[in-house]
Amino acid sequence: MLSVRTDLAVEAKELYEEKNSGKIPGVEVKEYREGLIKISNVKVVDDEGEKALNKPKGSYITIDIPEVSGYDKDTMEEISEVLAKVLSPLIKLDNSMTALVVGLGNWNVTPDALGPKVVEGLMITRHLKELIPDQIDEGIRPVCAIAPGVLGLTGIETGEIIKAVANKIKPNLIICIDALASRKLDRINRTIQIGDTGISPGSGVGNKRMEISERTLGIPVIAIGVPTVVDAATIANDTIDMVLDAMINQATKGGEFYNMLKSLERNERQSMIEEVLNPYVGSLMVTPKEVDSVIDSVSRIISTGINIALQPALNLDEISNYIS
Repeated sequence: MLSVRTDLAVEAKELYEEKNSGKIPGVEVKEYREGLIKISNVKVVDDEGEKALNKPKGSYITIDIPEVSGYDKDTMEEISEVLAKVLSPLIKLDNSMTALVVGLGNWNVTPDALGPKVVEGLMITRHLKELIPDQIDEGIRPVCAIAPGVLGLTGIETGEIIKAVANKIKPNLIICIDALASRKLDRINRTIQIGDTGISPGSGVGNKRMEISERTLGIPVIAIGVPTVVDAATIANDTIDMVLDAMINQATKGGEFYNMLKSLERNERQSMIEEVLNPYVGSLMVTPKEVDSVIDSVSRIISTGINIALQPALNLDEISNYIS
């Protein structure tokens, strides 16, 4: 595996394929489309697959969405409905079972505020089912949510907070939303990953915290994430690839500079760039300048998709009326 920071299973698959030829052992890949939206399902089926991709056994579904700036209401709802369609088979609950939604991240840092912003748009019903059950449709599931912050704000491991809350309210399912890291610029804010193996917050930016999964909590955990940052060293490495392509297009192939860059494997270039950058900028993660508006749009897409998936008895208009 290359030393590139990414939380996306589809990118781990691509990295493996770049270094190895042939089918990835222990991994099944399925790709299809819902209209213009591409969906990839990378399924790690055994220990060999775990080792190849460095991902726990389970399914990792990636939804590639269009450019997010300037989304209109219809487009956002279309993406939300696709998200709900992908998410629904993973939600194995009857109407009496409780779902706990957790918005991971730091609400004071925009690229890391996706989770808390998603929580703001959720249809929260657990208290209503308990306090005024006669006034709530039987088909509405009890849903509760928290945005526990991060260790630097609370002094408490996020996983410990979630475990304490789960022990008290005993949910049947936990859905975690978090900002992720990608290795490709064109996936930033344009990819949604859904996984059924839980999550280790901060792992993509080298700040791994306590794992949140069925193994640690004893409750099924679904993780939903969007890459909002990319490693600066990865950007520099991608730039070198573009320079090489430009040299080929301009018939400069064969020059001394070209041969020097071409002779280095991508992993070697990545290490060299990190070594050069680190004394000046440290471990620098980069996000697009329009991240504020993009996070607002993507958080609404995800919260609407979760609402649709968790409340199948309601249509989108009924859900929207409840929230408003």
